[in-house]
Amino acid sequence: MGGMTEPVAAGAATPAPATPGTGRKVYLAAPRGYCAGVDRAVDTVSRALDLHGAPLYVRKEIVHNRYVVETFEKRGVIFVDETDDVPEGANVVFSAHGVSPAVRERARSLDLRTFDATCPLVTKVHNEVRRFVKQGYQIVLIGHHGHEEVEGTAGEAPDAVHLVDGAADVDALSFDRDTKLVWLSQTTLSVDETVQTVRLLQERFPWIETPPSDDICYATQNRQIAVKAIAPQVDLMIVVGSANSSNSKRLVEVALQHGAGDAHLVDFAAQLDLAWFDGVQAVGVTSGASVPEILVEGVLDTLADLGFSDTDEITTATETTTFALPRELRPHRPAADQSSRSRGRSAAR
Repeated sequence: MGGMTEPVAAGAATPAPATPGTGRKVYLAAPRGYCAGVDRAVDTVSRALDLHGAPLYVRKEIVHNRYVVETFEKRGVIFVDETDDVPEGANVVFSAHGVSPAVRERARSLDLRTFDATCPLVTKVHNEVRRFVKQGYQIVLIGHHGHEEVEGTAGEAPDAVHLVDGAADVDALSFDRDTKLVWLSQTTLSVDETVQTVRLLQERFPWIETPPSDDICYATQNRQIAVKAIAPQVDLMIVVGSANSSNSKRLVEVALQHGAGDAHLVDFAAQLDLAWFDGVQAVGVTSGASVPEILVEGVLDTLADLGFSDTDEITTATETTTFALPRELRPHRPAADQSSRSRGRSAAR
């Protein structure tokens, strides 16, 4: 179906099943952990701290991960729920999930210095909303009620964006046949569930249009594909991630839907419950896109202590995407380098 294609897995591997009597085995998913958007957001906060010092304010959590948030709080970052909670004239970072135009306008009215850590893939969806609204469309946004990304995206055109979070929301929609319709989606959804919602929309509104490219981000899709490859082989899947992380919660769901005997979401190794491992011979391990690798390493260390000493990393894709920092936080080039670039441009003319 156009607009909802899964990426071709590069170097996909099928895990060999654990052999009874040879020890407890771990299947470690790759890719896992930080995506390019999260990496950029975390670096944005770090760079802003280095350049401007504390206190530094961040509207909402920079990414949905307890460890990341608590680590920054120790460095003097103050996380706030709304722009009005930031003192006039202060420095503030907008989180990776994006903000609405109203939030940006309020920041300007408070004379705040802003650093935008919005993931470029979320910005892409914002741009799509503006473009389709200019063309006279009503937009059906597939996403989760109350999620910060959805609030920011819908805020681009509140009168034209209609949020659906499952079949009941689809049934509640009502559009005339002459209404120009297009669907878009939150970037961190389950691919499979989004496909199901799109099919429901197409049944109710056969003329609804599909966006020219996927909105679900490459990293979300890649992590789900890796889990699908491992899930049929494991008795238990451990997903490292926070409870408010949409993409992490989706990994638990994907694992259960694709054959894992059980699946649990944990922030830290200390949350592993020994009862989960009764009779378990094979465990899968992965992490959401906002999870630093140190937390996965902690889980693997605990699993090794429990006898899961044989670890097999299953790689289904290789990620090379990177995103540049906001312009005002990028390192300045030396004057000589800028001068040589200027001479080069002049010579090219």
